[in-house]
Amino acid sequence: MLLRFYDHVVGSNPEVRATGRCLCGAVTYEVRGPLRDVLLCHCIECRRWGGSAGAFTATRAEDLVVGETSALRWIDSPDSDNGARRGFCGDCGSSLFWQAARSERVGIAAGTLDAPTGLRVAAHIYTHQAGDYERLEDGLPLDPDRSTIDVRWS
Repeated sequence: MLLRFYDHVVGSNPEVRATGRCLCGAVTYEVRGPLRDVLLCHCIECRRWGGSAGAFTATRAEDLVVGETSALRWIDSPDSDNGARRGFCGDCGSSLFWQAARSERVGIAAGTLDAPTGLRVAAHIYTHQAGDYERLEDGLPLDPDRSTIDVRWS
């Protein structure tokens, strides 16, 4: 049985755009709307949460449908500039979601999506917090002004 991520759904597209899950399969989800290209986040919280830069796509909260939610846990991201929280599997620990306070969008850990995704990496963000071992020489924009970044929604 699928449960909406939020109790209310407004204007949701019933067509499944993408699916994903945690490592053990206890948390599954569907995206029923567009996904944003991937941003690589080098903030200290993403690095500590996942061991390296976080690769996140995003969708509207109303377009995310999470399956059986008993394994899904949330934790406040303590130093977040956005008052964010992080969703993870309580059974295997997989990082799944990121959501800023009062945001209409939910970040989805790109590695949890089932292939093919059709997504591309658009930019690196929070590079001033990147680990000293990280090399950011791939030609992608570094900390671009979000209003000028070439990000697709597909």
